[in-house]
Amino acid sequence: MDTSGQLNDLKNFSVKSNTPSHESSDTLLHGISPERLSGDQDVNHQKLSNDERNSNRQLSHGEPKGLISPNDNSKESRISGEKPAIPLKDPNLVTWDSIDDPENPKNWSMRRKWAALTIVACFTIVSPITSSMIAPALGHITADFRIKNAVQSQLTLSIFVLAQAIGPLCLGPLSEIYGRTIVLQLSNLFFVGWNLGCAFAQTPAQLMVCRFFSGLGGSAPLAIGGGILSDCFLPEQRGRAVSIYSLGPLLGPAIGPILGGFISENTSWRWCFHATTVFAVMVQFCGFFFLQETYAPRLLDLKRDRLRKETGNQELHTVYDNSDRTAVTVITTALKRPFKLLGTQPIVQVLACYMAYLFGLMYLMLSTFPILWVDRYGMSISTGSLNYLSIGIGFFVGTQITSLLIDTLYCRLKLSNNGIATPEFRVPMLVPASLVIPVGLFWYGWSAQARMHWIMPNVGAAIFSAGMVMAFQCINGYLIESYTRYAASAIAAATVLRSLAGFGFPLFAPAMYKSLDFGWGNSILGFIAIGLGVPAPFMLWKFGKKLRSLSRFAAG
Repeated sequence: MDTSGQLNDLKNFSVKSNTPSHESSDTLLHGISPERLSGDQDVNHQKLSNDERNSNRQLSHGEPKGLISPNDNSKESRISGEKPAIPLKDPNLVTWDSIDDPENPKNWSMRRKWAALTIVACFTIVSPITSSMIAPALGHITADFRIKNAVQSQLTLSIFVLAQAIGPLCLGPLSEIYGRTIVLQLSNLFFVGWNLGCAFAQTPAQLMVCRFFSGLGGSAPLAIGGGILSDCFLPEQRGRAVSIYSLGPLLGPAIGPILGGFISENTSWRWCFHATTVFAVMVQFCGFFFLQETYAPRLLDLKRDRLRKETGNQELHTVYDNSDRTAVTVITTALKRPFKLLGTQPIVQVLACYMAYLFGLMYLMLSTFPILWVDRYGMSISTGSLNYLSIGIGFFVGTQITSLLIDTLYCRLKLSNNGIATPEFRVPMLVPASLVIPVGLFWYGWSAQARMHWIMPNVGAAIFSAGMVMAFQCINGYLIESYTRYAASAIAAATVLRSLAGFGFPLFAPAMYKSLDFGWGNSILGFIAIGLGVPAPFMLWKFGKKLRSLSRFAAG
């Protein structure tokens, strides 16, 4: 590292240190930017040279770990060409001890990372199961509460998803202030209380209110899970991790109706809520003991507080501290961020709209399966609910295909690009996904209208769901790597639109199929899917880098 470069780094740091953002290029530790120290960029696996390690040890001798010592920028050392040990002049800056600091979640062992991912995936699957579990039981609920209106009956199902459009607006940004785990676990407790209330509801209004608030609490994993992946996994590792995480929001709605069909037919629809409450409590227990904080700014805040207590030095601070910001302004700014991303980021707008459309189609299919299998094919509720397996099989197959190929393609593209990775390397798998989805819709719709053998509509549903999960994994991976530090807010922004679609699509589905039947109804949906999905990967591949370079939120 030459001396002029170090002086430039010092100049940059002195100018920019009061405005910590993930785009800042000021050097904090041997050319490492704040975002990299926070774990938001993925160079933490790079190694320090022996000279750098030795100089770090010499300077840190006798000082509390985690403090950045002032470097020697004397005139003599600059003239002699001697390399200053650490190009920083702030002795009170608290950051990671080194590039390989084990406290940085990027440096956790793979076993520890996958343990965190498994627990988060369990949190994530609770809410989707609950959202769709009552779909086969809507007939029983309608009869018990004497609901006459078909829209009101569907509203009992979809109001849960409406709440998931609102919750991430608060919970995602709050996780970037107070940390991921505390927000995740408190939200799950909130979900448990209101979900249990659904089991004891005596009127349709009580059921809808409890469903709405349980949906608010249940939206936390959807808003925060992507941020946890960004905190822990390097880009080369994220493809498979995103595949596992994506199973929750996608496989859950397929599993829920199967369980709900058998439960409601053999006991009572109220036991749908008792069962999911018990499952959520079990996941809460595991999370309380085994899920650790992953958000780097929060971890550095805790480290700063510990060092202040140990040393008595109240001047210690992190790169994320800003004395001009109060708690109110921090919360207000964070709550506004998903709206800013939706309003100003073309990448988020395009991907969120496509994801919303696919999510709406999934809930449209989930809500109308009873119409097809019970009313048209004459199956019982429990037998008809088994057809939801086709959606689950499609999700599983799509996940396996994507998890095997997405990281392989990513690494090959990175190698061909001189070892430089970009988020656009997650895009190629979106091309086949966008083509498979309309094929599944056409197949499902026309075979259902013709009342062909029950296997045929199920094949179409499986093809659709396989393409959908492939698209979701590509979109989630692209958003996480494009908006590293603000990954939770980016995912929250996308979740808002997709949840609104999941709420609205089931409401018009019965009227659409009554007017157009399954054939033309699904054909119209398929043509729209082609118009939205097919151009998306090509636009991202060509314009993604430029759009990110113009954004103050995106990385690179």
